[in-house]
Amino acid sequence: MYTDIEIDIETDVRLAKEGNKEAFIRLIKKHEVQMYNMARSIVRRDEDCADAMQEAVYKAYRALPSLNHHAYFKTWLFRILINECNMILRKQARVIMLAELPEIGEAPPEISDRLDLRQAIYRLEEVSRNIVILFYFQDLPMHQIAEMMDMSVSAVKTRLHRARHTLADWLDDSVERKMNG
Repeated sequence: MYTDIEIDIETDVRLAKEGNKEAFIRLIKKHEVQMYNMARSIVRRDEDCADAMQEAVYKAYRALPSLNHHAYFKTWLFRILINECNMILRKQARVIMLAELPEIGEAPPEISDRLDLRQAIYRLEEVSRNIVILFYFQDLPMHQIAEMMDMSVSAVKTRLHRARHTLADWLDDSVERKMNG
């Protein structure tokens, strides 16, 4: 059973695919706050959120004709946004890695003794990090995360389980170093 909002969204998707710019703007405005919250939970900085959202909206507008199922617009849009956020993080990681390269003969920098949960989450590999953020920070259900990540629900559960154990191990190690240091 469709709600009025879902019918409105599907109508706007159809109109936007036919070239109606106002319908596309309505679609984006309906999801703008959620998009910002999602981007903020992944990239953290407001400037990066704005960049990710702007690029995601542009790519969605350009690729809208390729969207086959109007009902999946939100999932499709958020997948584009997540990809844009991850691209920003990858670019930042390359810059940081180049900036932190040790001099010849110098030991590589040590991992900080002060590790909080958010830092630990950002150390996870990309897919697991996104699943943790979507589940815990965005409160999305497993099936919706699976759709966004183009994975099965069982794969999402497995990744989340592994990520929890990895985070627990990292945080336990951090606490032990603080106590023994």
